[in-house]
Amino acid sequence: MSTPSRFFRGGRALFYASKSAAAAAPNPAVATSKKNPTTSTAAASSKAKKKPAPSPTAGILKSTPVSPALQSLVGAPEISRAGAVKKVWEYIKLHNLQNPNNKKEIYCDDKLKSLFEGKDIVGFLEIGKLLSNHFVKTK
Repeated sequence: MSTPSRFFRGGRALFYASKSAAAAAPNPAVATSKKNPTTSTAAASSKAKKKPAPSPTAGILKSTPVSPALQSLVGAPEISRAGAVKKVWEYIKLHNLQNPNNKKEIYCDDKLKSLFEGKDIVGFLEIGKLLSNHFVKTK
């Protein structure tokens, strides 16, 4: 069995604080007694500012026109790809169309058969691929 010193082979320097960090750090006993509440809240508020979220107009979040078959299921003439998949899953859960023994299989009713090329059973990973035919290509 090797000892920690043989394991790290003289790498103890990694465990100690650097000299510059030790010099810059104030004494913890002094720091607690002289704490200024205005500077600490200002620092916290500057850290709390977050970057603005990217606009949802790109990629799978971009709203695009859909086919009439998909439009009848989602109820909107335009929807994002992620939104469409979400609506399809809501429909599947609402009508209890998942195979109880194998949750990866979805039984298709008449509405889903019109979307999924007339298939009776669809794997859950196929949903996105089969829905891509229902998004109208625009340029």
